[in-house]
Amino acid sequence: MSIAVCSDAGSWVNEFIPALVLGWLAAGHRCAWGHAADELPGGDLCFFLSYERIVDRRTRKKYGNNLVVHESALPEGKGWSPLTWQILEGRNTIPMTLFEAAEHVDSGPIYAERWITFRGHELIDELRAAQAEATLHLCPWFVAEYPDSVAHAREQTGEESVYPRRQPTDSELDPDRTLRDQFNLMRVVDNDRYPAVIHLRGHRYRLAIHDD
Repeated sequence: MSIAVCSDAGSWVNEFIPALVLGWLAAGHRCAWGHAADELPGGDLCFFLSYERIVDRRTRKKYGNNLVVHESALPEGKGWSPLTWQILEGRNTIPMTLFEAAEHVDSGPIYAERWITFRGHELIDELRAAQAEATLHLCPWFVAEYPDSVAHAREQTGEESVYPRRQPTDSELDPDRTLRDQFNLMRVVDNDRYPAVIHLRGHRYRLAIHDD
């Protein structure tokens, strides 16, 4: 088959995509990987992984199926950074959902789910590694079982909720609360891209967290 992968150029997930592509190439598939959906050549399947732009109908029609992996039990938890928001809610068992991209964001039929479980101590790199591992299971499964995998499709049911895009202020710590109370926030910050910060005595401080 002809398979495309589309991801944002600055996404952390790009570290893991080569393993996905090399696996498909080894299986005899043709693969393309890019960071702009409208520049990819078209084909049988396209996987949109950590791609934050809306893909229009014209672009989707270039493929037989357009697949997305989202970290929530859709239709609950649509929107931005669902894994981060759920960690902040105190959840440590989170579903990874493979579904078809559709006209409305995060609304297409679901093909498969894979649950990831944390113990409550993992920091951002470990959270991402688990997310990537689940993605590297779901996407190859869909390809290996295709076209039978399409028959697993089921419509989304239940109550919808939408997470907002995270802002820099969402990484701010409260100096009047304990670190224990705010540890989940420390777990999901990125020391380089969106670090934890604290405002105290008229100054802004950046805090980094590492697991020794």
